[in-house]
Amino acid sequence: MQTVILTSRNCTDKQLDASTTDCLSHMLRVFVKTERLTESADNSEVGTLSNYHIKTLMLWACELKPRIWWTDDLSLVRICDELLHELAVWLTEARCPHYFINYCNLVDQSFNLEMILHRLQSVNQSWLSSWFLNNYIRRYSQLCPHNVSRLFADVSTSLKLQNAVSAIVDWRQHTALHNTWKVFNTAQLEITYDVSLSLIPTTAWSVDCWLSETRKMNGNIPLYFTAVAFLHIALRTSRRGLTDELIDVLSVLVGQSIGPRRHSSRRSSALLLSKAVNLMKAVDDRSKSRSTVQLIEIELSKAYLYRALSCEDSDSDSIYCLANIYLAVLNYSTGQYQTSIDHCTQLMRSVDYSQCSSHVVQGEILPKTDDDIDIVLGLAAFYQHVRIAALNQQQQSQYVTVFTTELFAHYLHIKCLSVAKYQQLSDTTNSQSSTDEVQSCVKYITDMQQLFIADVLLWKLVDDFHLNKVLYKHQSGGRQRPTELNSSQLIEYLQQSAVEHLTRFRQLEVRDFGSVATIVTTDFEALHAYKRGDYQQCLQLSVSNVHALLFAGRMSVVYAALPEFLHFLDDEFVSLTALMLIAHPECRGFVQNVIVSQLTLSVYLMTQCQLKLHHSVTSLAQTLDYIKVAHGRCPVKRTLDRLILKMIAHKAVTYITTMMNKVTTHNSP
Repeated sequence: MQTVILTSRNCTDKQLDASTTDCLSHMLRVFVKTERLTESADNSEVGTLSNYHIKTLMLWACELKPRIWWTDDLSLVRICDELLHELAVWLTEARCPHYFINYCNLVDQSFNLEMILHRLQSVNQSWLSSWFLNNYIRRYSQLCPHNVSRLFADVSTSLKLQNAVSAIVDWRQHTALHNTWKVFNTAQLEITYDVSLSLIPTTAWSVDCWLSETRKMNGNIPLYFTAVAFLHIALRTSRRGLTDELIDVLSVLVGQSIGPRRHSSRRSSALLLSKAVNLMKAVDDRSKSRSTVQLIEIELSKAYLYRALSCEDSDSDSIYCLANIYLAVLNYSTGQYQTSIDHCTQLMRSVDYSQCSSHVVQGEILPKTDDDIDIVLGLAAFYQHVRIAALNQQQQSQYVTVFTTELFAHYLHIKCLSVAKYQQLSDTTNSQSSTDEVQSCVKYITDMQQLFIADVLLWKLVDDFHLNKVLYKHQSGGRQRPTELNSSQLIEYLQQSAVEHLTRFRQLEVRDFGSVATIVTTDFEALHAYKRGDYQQCLQLSVSNVHALLFAGRMSVVYAALPEFLHFLDDEFVSLTALMLIAHPECRGFVQNVIVSQLTLSVYLMTQCQLKLHHSVTSLAQTLDYIKVAHGRCPVKRTLDRLILKMIAHKAVTYITTMMNKVTTHNSP
């Protein structure tokens, strides 16, 4: 029998492949079990080897053997032979040192050492190769398809043996990846169901635990979980509003730490303000355009600030002033100038400025507002650096990257009026009032006992035109409670971010499983384009997807019948799903009735877009052929897929018939 030499091609000089050590450990454990080294000959109470002895042997070998011992002429048979002889030496000396516990011997005189040593000492590489072939590879080949297992009927030459072993390896690699993909799809299903049915408790702590656990499974799964959670929260918010609990959950999903667990249900304004500040810090201002996640963080900051203002203690500790000024900045940064003006006005109408002036706006935590503020912060920091260097002073405790809340509100108010191009007062209209107001603002600055250098620089950069033209209706009065956050913008961002996460998820799925399935990456992008009415973009993506999937062997699915995804589809799709469940209530428990294949979804979107864009009869006739092929390849048990395909086929035929009748009527005498 030819000697079998198996070499690990994945092993490099830098790192020993973990699968190699796993294979070695498994081969040794099978060997000691097959050769009955774990049993006593007379069934007495004498000690025998166990799997733990093999594990201990491997642990010590991994620690003590040099790298070259593993990587130089790497052969599983050679390594197993040497390790078995190492084990024989241990048994001869009646010692097997425990790997974790000092001075603990796993072998004593109760072991049947003579019998075990006799078997181990008779092992050599040639004999072990034959054993490995007959008891390890040949037995495993029986699990393979017949076209693979039959190759072991004749392994009389090295070439035939190599071909037989290669066939097993190829089959194993293919089936292993396919089985992994099936588990991967099952994980998606469980996550989608659990989130959709609220089986996952929607608390910040539970979501944080879910994210931690999914990261241990596969790098793609956290992306999918986050996307489905975004869609679920968007759906709940659209139905019942944005609750405190959902805000905390979203904060965790965008990467914010939840901090120490608090058992108290009361939420102080200071705590809510600090959460908003942390989210504001997380927004990256270096990029030219913000990502969707950063826009979500801004909306969450607003939500925390509104809730801080609604607390009973919001009047204390300058919460009212800081929350309003931060809301003004956030709304200005997202182009909501009138809302920003409203918050500036609320702050400037405050009767008592003393509390506001005792707190400052920290420039370093503000999201990108405008270039003037960035210039001021830079100049102020440079000014203090030069001052310290020139006067040889120690670092002062007074910060320069801050603004007085009241003065900053005045500046932002002027900036909003300028950018939004609000109607300005002419020189002849209420000029005296305008002049008085400007003088009042200047007087406010003059009367300030302490100005930050940033305040001075900021007002220096304000255009004189604004100071002479803009009229402030700065009236004294009581503080007004703000309205709640308009959640429509947040819902839109959540859906957009979910699509981005799902698209990235598809791309990683193609990377990992593209060899066992045909997976398109733009199905969710097409779905989102359809929802927002961009039918041309949706059609372009769907046509490409149909061409890729029409004759595919395996493909991914979309859980389109669950509420989170139904939200992207039209009333016809929703009605069809509802009718199916009404007609067959027993369908509710079957997975096949909430999923559609990527092909079915793409054909559906393609047909609907063609109908909405009034495509030609020829184009719809070609689509009918696609529908027919897709229907023929759809399993009978996939009820929803088949119903969708029948529905769009009926719509396409109706459209073609109507158009043909119009042509006939037009051409008739």
